[in-house]
Amino acid sequence: MKLKRLLLLIAISISAFFEGFSQPTELVYLSGKDADHTVDWDFFCTDGRNSGEWTKIAVPSNWELQGFGTYNYGHDWANDKIKLGKEHGLYKHEFDVPASWKGKTIQLVFDGSMTDTKVKVNGKSAGAMHQGGFYRFKYVVSKLLKYGQSNLLEVDVAKHPENESIQRAERQADFWIFGGIFRPVFLEVLPEVHMNRVAIDPKMDGSFKLLIEMNESKANYTASVELFDLAGNEVGSPVDAATEKGEKQAWVSGKFDGVKAWNPEWPTLYDMKVSLKKGNTVLHEVTERIGFRTVELRKHDGFYINNEKVVFKGANRHSFRPETGRALSDRDHILDIELMKEMNMNAVRSSHYPPDQRFLALCDSMGLFVLDEVTGWQQGYDTIVGPKLIQETILKDENHPSVVIFDHGNEGGWDFRNEKTFPIYDIQHRPIIYPWLIRNGVDTHHYPEFEYAIGRNIFGNDPFMPTEFMHALYDGGAGAGLEDYWRNYQTSALHAGGFIWALVDEAVLRTDKPGTVYDGDGNHAPDGILGPHREKEGSFYTIKEIWSPVQVEPVVINKSWNGRLFLTNKYMYTNLNQCAFKWEAVKTGFGALKEQQLAAGTATGPDAVPGETAKLTIDYGSSLQNADLFRFTAIDPHGKELYTWSWPVIQPKEKAAELLAELDKGNSTISVAESDMVVKASVSDMEFEFSKENGTLVSVKNSKGNISFTGGPVVAGAESEVTGTKWEKDADGNFSFEITTKGYPRKMVWILVSSGLLKLEADPLRDHITDVDFVGISFNYPEEKCTGVQYMGAGPYRVWKNRLKGAEIGVWEKAYNNTITGETFNNLEYPEFKGYHANLFWATLETTESPVTIISETPNLFFQLFKPGKPQQVAGGTYPPFPDGDISFLYEIPAIGTKFFQIDHLGPTAKKGMYFERWGDDSYPIKLWFDFRGTN
Repeated sequence: MKLKRLLLLIAISISAFFEGFSQPTELVYLSGKDADHTVDWDFFCTDGRNSGEWTKIAVPSNWELQGFGTYNYGHDWANDKIKLGKEHGLYKHEFDVPASWKGKTIQLVFDGSMTDTKVKVNGKSAGAMHQGGFYRFKYVVSKLLKYGQSNLLEVDVAKHPENESIQRAERQADFWIFGGIFRPVFLEVLPEVHMNRVAIDPKMDGSFKLLIEMNESKANYTASVELFDLAGNEVGSPVDAATEKGEKQAWVSGKFDGVKAWNPEWPTLYDMKVSLKKGNTVLHEVTERIGFRTVELRKHDGFYINNEKVVFKGANRHSFRPETGRALSDRDHILDIELMKEMNMNAVRSSHYPPDQRFLALCDSMGLFVLDEVTGWQQGYDTIVGPKLIQETILKDENHPSVVIFDHGNEGGWDFRNEKTFPIYDIQHRPIIYPWLIRNGVDTHHYPEFEYAIGRNIFGNDPFMPTEFMHALYDGGAGAGLEDYWRNYQTSALHAGGFIWALVDEAVLRTDKPGTVYDGDGNHAPDGILGPHREKEGSFYTIKEIWSPVQVEPVVINKSWNGRLFLTNKYMYTNLNQCAFKWEAVKTGFGALKEQQLAAGTATGPDAVPGETAKLTIDYGSSLQNADLFRFTAIDPHGKELYTWSWPVIQPKEKAAELLAELDKGNSTISVAESDMVVKASVSDMEFEFSKENGTLVSVKNSKGNISFTGGPVVAGAESEVTGTKWEKDADGNFSFEITTKGYPRKMVWILVSSGLLKLEADPLRDHITDVDFVGISFNYPEEKCTGVQYMGAGPYRVWKNRLKGAEIGVWEKAYNNTITGETFNNLEYPEFKGYHANLFWATLETTESPVTIISETPNLFFQLFKPGKPQQVAGGTYPPFPDGDISFLYEIPAIGTKFFQIDHLGPTAKKGMYFERWGDDSYPIKLWFDFRGTN
């Protein structure tokens, strides 16, 4: 009797133990988890490279990048001269199934396969062929498996679909077309009674509603909902709800007190555990990582998230890496998000297809709003496959707090009849937009001209956010012009944001070509703010400054500055008193010693809620009296730099006087000699020859030999004709050579002083000139002899007239490179060496001859360093003009256009220059000092 009682007690204890035992979904990967962690499967390609034999392939991957099949860009279908690869990829993979899985429900899941996919398990079809290349699909394969044995998975993937609407929507598109199983393949091992779906709608106040879909309902069950923070601490009390026998769907609602709302500035997440129980026995358990937030679209007003009006600042992102195509890894996702956050973006559009599940999870945790897009480039899915693919998009992505909007295709890539599918499945009823249209209360018109944007948007009646604008082909668009557009957009209460096209240059590694070749398909794919390997182009920093959530109102900082900065809070959820600020006063050097910090400090952020402007006073003491620069840095609450601004404390004339005090030493006699063509002026070991006809430098020599800096000054950008020249030695023994002209600049004067320094002064603009791209003076220097430059000015990136933001005053050094932005993918070096540079104080050209130093006394002077190479397939206004000379000093430079627009269709800063002067104006001549001695 005692033994029976003991056994009964043991049985009760065991039963009690197992009643509360969790039954989570088990995931077993058959492929690797991402492109950096793959598993080899057997593979057979039916056509193209390495076809006709069984071999191995990494899964997940795109087979073109693994050496198989045919590369195609989406436009190739319309070109009879290009072979359109229509190969199939045949996959085989063996996997073991434990005997303990018998009685469970096993689902075979594909996260993405391009595109028509037929699946067999142990020789039997797993179900209907899946159509659509960017979507998660699954099969219940429990009855097809051999338990306790090895099993065979066979997959037939067709690169091109049978369905014509999928062909048009996905394959005849403006992006690379790949084939293959490019996202993970795994098994979901579920209890016999389980939840097929847990959809959650968590609101900002902690309330929620939740939909459970079960595979069967043969009894009364209980659903229990628990909430935990990411440290594992339980939040609030569990919420329970009963389900009724025979009902496979159940709704649960409740509220958890004390939760923090999710937003991209404070991306607070929780784990919500949903348990399906029969009595006290847990049948199945699902844990979803969620954020509490409320999304609204208020007609004729804007998007509100957590009751705050949102301005989306984002980029269009293709899922892409040059070496792996659309098969990505954690490091790829993290890098892209980090770079977008570094540019002060708060949003991303997943163009033109739903992104990886992992990317969305990282957007949740790192903080980005996501526009989740159903594919359809400029043609849409039909009413047969469209609803299925919309359903698959929602079921995969529905619980991500980052997903706040669904895009129904792109630029005509939709069938309006399919829209009704979204609210059927999306229990959050997120806004549905049509990128390119005014529809559903939102204007998303793409690539608006500046005046069009004012007319339709600023004076419109609907919230507006172009889901594509500022096209970044080559070095155009993106940051160039953004300030104009953004400043005007912000004058309207209907402004809801914008998405720059695009994040990266989509240049793919061509494994079908000898060597290492990265191909952007001409000008179709190099549209990025970043290079294909995420190299930062100049617009990166422009966007970073313009979209900084802390804006410094315009201020002049000099030695008598009162220390006041006025900061505007462009955050949506953050007070400026949660940010940190630091400053430094800097003395710039010349040569090896670039900078010296004279003083530094921190400042407490002012109390300013979003939308407010507040004063911040910097106690810099006397540190600016000897400083050249003042720098100010804003740091977000998480320790990340938002932006660092710099201001010159001195004028170029002051810095020039300081430098000349060191350089203008020596007092040798100047000798002058003439020949038929030139005047030769010599001092110490320096020799200069000037053309008698026009006063240009004919030759320069120092103790080391010839210096090839010649051919100037030549007027650039204005009508000018030399009318006379004369020369003399003045009373101080200096040599002067005067050039007079008809038209700008009327007079230029060379002055050689006894130290060997050479000065040039060109009179300021006095005539009325209009529609000029550039105006100033130019010189020649052989590009092949230039090895680098060190300069004080705005940098380190080159500028355009409509992209001056993001370049800050400092001392910068760059080695010579021949980068053509968006084209020379095999040798991209940034910052580009060649082009226009702003706010020149001084520059030293490093050469194979002798260094050449130029010191400017002229404020706001632009400095041209050679001409960037012209891309092979220039479009629109993406290759602005340059002076004929190699080295130029300019009052005016051109703007850059976009792929679609010349500069006359863009904003005010893109307009060509206009100058005129009133008699008596005390304006600024170009004053330059040249040091050819080679001693600095």
